Amino acid sequence: MTTITTTNDTRTKEYIDNVFTRLKEKNSHQPEFLQAAEEILFSLAPVLAQHPEYIEHNILERIVEPDRIISFRVAWQDDNNHVQVNRGYRVQFNNVIGPYKGGLRFHPTVNESIMKFLAFEQIFKNALTGQTIGGGKGGSDFNPKGKSDAEIMRFCQSFMSELYRHIGPDVDVPAGDIGVGAREIGYMWGQYKRLRGAYEAGVLTGKKPGYGGSLARKEATGYGLVYFVAEMLHEKGESFVDKTVVVSGSGNVAIYAIEKAQHYGAKVVACSDSSGYIYDADGIDLAAIKEIKEIKGDRIQSYLQYRPNAEYHEGCTNIWSVPCDIALPCATQNEINGDSARLLLANGTKFVAEGANMPSDLEAINIYLENDIYFGPGKAANAGGVAVSALEMAQNSGRTAWSFQKVDEKLQEIMKAIYAESKEAAETYGFAGNLVVGSNIAGFRKVADGMVAEGVY
Repeated sequence: MTTITTTNDTRTKEYIDNVFTRLKEKNSHQPEFLQAAEEILFSLAPVLAQHPEYIEHNILERIVEPDRIISFRVAWQDDNNHVQVNRGYRVQFNNVIGPYKGGLRFHPTVNESIMKFLAFEQIFKNALTGQTIGGGKGGSDFNPKGKSDAEIMRFCQSFMSELYRHIGPDVDVPAGDIGVGAREIGYMWGQYKRLRGAYEAGVLTGKKPGYGGSLARKEATGYGLVYFVAEMLHEKGESFVDKTVVVSGSGNVAIYAIEKAQHYGAKVVACSDSSGYIYDADGIDLAAIKEIKEIKGDRIQSYLQYRPNAEYHEGCTNIWSVPCDIALPCATQNEINGDSARLLLANGTKFVAEGANMPSDLEAINIYLENDIYFGPGKAANAGGVAVSALEMAQNSGRTAWSFQKVDEKLQEIMKAIYAESKEAAETYGFAGNLVVGSNIAGFRKVADGMVAEGVY
């Protein structure tokens, strides 16, 4: 069990234990969801002890149960005229603050457990942004890798032919995630318009600029992560200047985290993809990474063609053996376990912030907290993407388009506010410096107060 917080309040402890026990009994086959729930539930002990009304209204047991889970068949035809079948999901978890909001993930590992964990985390992440958006998530076990554009288009159209029944600008607003970029959003957006016979731009975010999309959306999660870390560094009287940084992943989040960290004066020495990682002691050549990943769609190993003195290592998990001051996991869930966290600790890492969703397991988180590694959890540190998605919704509602500078300035303000709220909540409830507790409590209170106000239904 997590040791993120403890409490001497017997009623609170028994309540959390009972809720989590029942949750495990009902969801024993969903390890990712249980991991996310455990991390959040037990960190809420301090706020529950001071606010017994949350226990009286049984908020925890209500908040861990989704409003609804939609599962559906997606049949589509490949280029060889063979019919393929995948499974689609949409988890609409909580809409107390606003319409369900969260990305769509196309990846072969997608299952109900992963969808529920992502949607559950999204509730609190979205609340932290200060925007009026609730929590949801969706996707499919479809693998876009190796598929032609025509195959991806046909899949997206089939996927939307069912999903459109369950979404809308004021109901549920999906976005992109792993395997879903502007291309996939565009195909789904076109199908939605055909089926609805209406131009409802706010129903999907992550669209291309010029076609209802927002400038700075592609950069938002990576930039936002670095803006959040800049606040963490400032708290300790430090900055990115001359810091050594390791970033896992090489998708949008990683690329734009590297870009902004380098802009702030850091030396980023490693990044990865699912096959392995590269180490460049002279600092990552970002232009090369962008060409490899954004233009050619190649594997990270081809970086050696640009920088022959760099090193390539098979297997992406060993990237955490590279010494660094700041670690930014931006790849996928549970990429840092206890052993990896101990490596970071032994190598002198002082700051870890999550660009991906739940990339650190519970053992790793406890190692950070117990050894004074200043840790920015994903629901706070990577909230920049959904924050700008909400800004895209605002632009769509106003039928306008903002400049890159305006969106970026708003993003910076939002990330600073998330850090400040998380820090303040941790201090208020007796866990100063623990941003896990702080972000969970800050997000939870906004949602819980709304649930109390709405009553039971």
